[in-house]
Amino acid sequence: MSGKETGEKRQGKIRQAFLCAFPKTIPIMMGFLFLGMSYGIYMKVSGFSFLYPLCMSIVIFGGSLEFVAVTMLLGSFAPLQTFLMALMIQARHLFYGIALLEKYKGTGWKKAYLIFGLCDESFSINCSTEVPEGVDKGWFYFFVTILNQSYWVLGATAGGVLGSFIKFDTEGLDFVMTAMFVVIFLEQWLKEKKHYTALIGVLASAVCLLVFGADSFLIPTMVCILCFLTVFRKPIEKAGGLS
Repeated sequence: MSGKETGEKRQGKIRQAFLCAFPKTIPIMMGFLFLGMSYGIYMKVSGFSFLYPLCMSIVIFGGSLEFVAVTMLLGSFAPLQTFLMALMIQARHLFYGIALLEKYKGTGWKKAYLIFGLCDESFSINCSTEVPEGVDKGWFYFFVTILNQSYWVLGATAGGVLGSFIKFDTEGLDFVMTAMFVVIFLEQWLKEKKHYTALIGVLASAVCLLVFGADSFLIPTMVCILCFLTVFRKPIEKAGGLS
């Protein structure tokens, strides 16, 4: 087989994987473009150039963390608190990574990006999709991941640019972050048959809010939730409280 034929065959495999992956990401595209634009506008009205959401969506690529990062950038310099906050918010990715170790085996140079670009939505698709026979799995996982990130980058950048043209009062726009977490909580509540984990989160938040105050309760809350779920994981699983 000539080099030209080999190259054409390789391009065919890549194209086939892209055409298989793209339809799976269309629902994510609709959500990421809208939410990304909200984030970009939020950054702009908070006083940042559109370059900030552009760069942050490329380098960080953690939706909830990027919203929280706006407050961190506007606050005092606190590298340790920022590190702990980021670790707690994104800690679930440790478990995502363990679950995908077998699937990502043998993906070559693409594995580094697959690890970096992992998000909830990419995990859901790559973990649950049965890749059709004949489709290169490594390229399929790669395109799912890079397409999802590109939607977020595009939405965040567009929001940052459009934010420059907003003339109306944007007070209260930062509530989009609160709304996002409320939706996530409600989805999890509806998903679970029993609500032990949700109740642990609510009670831990309420107690830490009373003890540490509104400015310092988030990290203690996440530590408490992590500890409680670790200690009581088996009883909760037996009771059907973990999906």
